[in-house]
Amino acid sequence: MSRIRWSIDLALLILAAVALAGGGVCVAFGLPSLARIVWLSGTVPVLLALTVSLARALAKRQAGIDVLAWLAIELAIALDETLTAAVIALMLASGRALEQYAQHRAQREMTALLGRAPRQATRFESGEWRPVAPEAILPGDRLLVRSGEFVPVDGTLTDDAELDESMLTGESATQRRRSGESACSGVVNAGAPFEMVARTTAGNSTFAGIVRMVERAQHERSPSVRLADRYAGFFVLVSLLVAGVSWLLTGDVARALAVLVVATPCPLLLAVPVAIVSGMSRCSKRGVLVKGGGALERLAQATILFFDKTGTLTGGRARIVAIECGANVATDDVLRYAASLAQASGHVISDALTVAARERRINLSPPSAVQEAAGEGVTGRVDNRTVAIGKFGYVSARSTIAPWSDAFLRRVGGEGGAAVFVGVDGAMVGAIQMADQLRLETPRALRLLKREGVERLVMLTGDRREIAQAVGELLGVTDVRAEQTPADKLTAIQAARKEGVTIMVGDGVNDAPALAAADVGIAMGARGAAASSEAADVVLLVDRLDRLVDAMRIARRSRRIALESVVAGMSMSVAAMTIAAAGFLQPIAGAVIQEVIDVVVIVNALRVLLVRPKTTDARLTDVDVEQLKREHAALSPLLDQIRDLADRMPQLSAATLTGELARLIDSLDERLLPHERADDRDVYARLAPLLGGEDPLAAMSGAHREIFRMVRSLRQMAANMPHDAPNAMQVQAMQRLLYGLEAIVRLHCAQEEELFHAVGTDA
Repeated sequence: MSRIRWSIDLALLILAAVALAGGGVCVAFGLPSLARIVWLSGTVPVLLALTVSLARALAKRQAGIDVLAWLAIELAIALDETLTAAVIALMLASGRALEQYAQHRAQREMTALLGRAPRQATRFESGEWRPVAPEAILPGDRLLVRSGEFVPVDGTLTDDAELDESMLTGESATQRRRSGESACSGVVNAGAPFEMVARTTAGNSTFAGIVRMVERAQHERSPSVRLADRYAGFFVLVSLLVAGVSWLLTGDVARALAVLVVATPCPLLLAVPVAIVSGMSRCSKRGVLVKGGGALERLAQATILFFDKTGTLTGGRARIVAIECGANVATDDVLRYAASLAQASGHVISDALTVAARERRINLSPPSAVQEAAGEGVTGRVDNRTVAIGKFGYVSARSTIAPWSDAFLRRVGGEGGAAVFVGVDGAMVGAIQMADQLRLETPRALRLLKREGVERLVMLTGDRREIAQAVGELLGVTDVRAEQTPADKLTAIQAARKEGVTIMVGDGVNDAPALAAADVGIAMGARGAAASSEAADVVLLVDRLDRLVDAMRIARRSRRIALESVVAGMSMSVAAMTIAAAGFLQPIAGAVIQEVIDVVVIVNALRVLLVRPKTTDARLTDVDVEQLKREHAALSPLLDQIRDLADRMPQLSAATLTGELARLIDSLDERLLPHERADDRDVYARLAPLLGGEDPLAAMSGAHREIFRMVRSLRQMAANMPHDAPNAMQVQAMQRLLYGLEAIVRLHCAQEEELFHAVGTDA
């Protein structure tokens, strides 16, 4: 908000109010002539300010709505209706001041961001820490961020950190970030001092990009505001016609004045911009940056949604899907060798391996004599053994090929992802299937988007057709377009725009043309490419797809409230015009009524600020959610052990099978069953009140009972197994049970994690 504009409007409001009151005092003391002079002293400055703004609007060919107020004041002065002129002046001044306040109130969360630019940083140079301006920081600089300070540029943490990201993401809870994770500029250190390595300059940082987007957003006018101006112009002509006809038919110029007084279409002037800007403000509180009112309105009308797969529907990070290993080799050992050697590699899959090993609480060994072939694999020494990890061709050239490798490669080829083979001392001992998995919130987000009015969901991806189809089937998306180039995506968007308002959601550089072509381009900006964020109309600052649902709800509510305000306000104005034209409303009464109408429509438009997402106040804390996820990660080796035993069961001797079954059952009794009982007793008791209903987790508890039943059946089968050798039917029955147990536990854990994600503090 311009300070000068606000100061002028406030001064005019005070002057008009004082003049109106002063004139009333003069009348009370029997000085009507002096009262007229006092009223004029408050009216003329407002008239001059209105004349200036009207002239500027005419120069831009935007005039229309202020003409009625200007004519009403001029006519009132000409008719010596100085009291009416003073009331109109006060009405106009208060309306201008109220508009400024409303827009300031609506933009408060957005403009607050602009004042939080980091102003100082601490850089290590010449053996000591020195203060520097953020603009002086270069990629690779070693930085120190003290408690309470802003992170000056984007970078990589070299220490663990507790960060307050609320100004960028809308998340109120602080976030715990580990060493090696990224930190965005503009977030606040909410914990102990930490060090980091700069990855960008200040001008190219996340915060700087967001500030540029906010500045553009604050200067863009929405199509509905321009549409309101056109309606206002039409309304002005109608009002002048009604005023002129009433004057001609009755010869009473006071009727024409009364019509002009109540005809000013303030609902169109004020309600639409206030509601739209308020909606943008509400979106920013949810971590969604809308670059302009036009984008918000188009979002409210959208019916066709296009989205990229990688990084949008999926998390954009490789994770372990399965571990294959040879006989007498444990899955944990395969991962330990691979992750230990991967510590020396900077490849993204190497990072995923080390993260997975830590999640499973596997102790890693430091590698030595490491040699890396870019894009192929890594060799080195781990625990005095020669280890090779990488692509099949790389590892097979250094190890004997395992008999299961062909089947593993076919499976990975069909399901998608990457295969990391592991060789130890010249033998291929295992392989790890890595894949980019669906975001936990993706299925729920797509369901909710359909409820919000999205009629078509279309996946556009450059991935292979079979992989894209598999993801589409999981999500219920029937229109899947695979192997798409940026040009193909652009063509699809342009064709769809003829059928309805389209949204494109993406996060990569290759999505930028499609984002720019769509009616509403939405970028996953938390980790997405800068090009996609720049091309988009909306940026999701929080790395969650379900924030798009919040944005659509807010957009639709904002537009609905704006239209309600316009219809209600204009209806009241038309009714007042009719009464005034009939001679039942004096000019002074009309001025008061119009002021009341103005206040009503602006207050109604500000209701947008009360729009809240459909969530409960009670949430699981981030610490609780992470702890529950870690408990599930700790169960992964046990689930791998179940599948591994089921795979090898036909080849095992009776004695070996008996021993391995006994050890597996002991592990299930000691680790899996206590975990499920604790979930049912403690975790579900905490979750139930957050979900509502009498017993919202009954189905989830039913899964626990099925797990208990299957473990009991396994225990009975093991007890009844012959000591010499089980027959083929018994082996097949145990295999079916083990495969089923592994599948139901994995599915149950995935369902729980989606639930935890939905009720976490950042949901």
